[in-house]
Amino acid sequence: MRSTTEARFGNPFGRARAGKTMRGVLAGLLVGFAGLASCHRFSAEANANSQAALVVTSSSFASGRIPAKFTCNGAEMTPQLAWSEPPAGTASFALIVTDPDAPGGTFTHWVLYDLPTVKRELPEGLPKLGQFEDGARQGGNDFGEVGYGGPCPPGKAAHHYVFTVYALDTKLNLPVGATRGQVESALKGHVLARGELIAVYSS
Repeated sequence: MRSTTEARFGNPFGRARAGKTMRGVLAGLLVGFAGLASCHRFSAEANANSQAALVVTSSSFASGRIPAKFTCNGAEMTPQLAWSEPPAGTASFALIVTDPDAPGGTFTHWVLYDLPTVKRELPEGLPKLGQFEDGARQGGNDFGEVGYGGPCPPGKAAHHYVFTVYALDTKLNLPVGATRGQVESALKGHVLARGELIAVYSS
């Protein structure tokens, strides 16, 4: 028969055991939620790291140095570029060329997008057209022009020029003269593969 105290206040030892049990359940739930969040984070990282790679090459500067004819000190021709087979589902390619060593920050030399999926190469000497017959369009560079602007670094220090090719699952359909920022914003979430080629030039 329960005592008067137990009848009024219940069994203190029973309440203590119940409290421990409840705290254990809550702790288990928190650990479970943390595990789910961790799995989601690792899954997102794995997806980002699983992006395929393109191999980008150029016969125009096979030595890794850019000849003067592709710069402002020469004819300022566009260089030859080629890239490897893209993943299935590729709908277009984009190309961005930058100089991260520029004194004022990364300088944009060339933006090209909506290249047809059948393309695997660009020849030397592309004209400064806003749009080509195959539908590819040229964006604006930081010289304030549409199309390619060759390396033209100040001083004698060597600069590194990064040629990045993107395989995309869509066409960007941006107008002629789009900026690098606009292209980079439009291609977010659509990159199936990418590749880089870095070449050096000093005047």
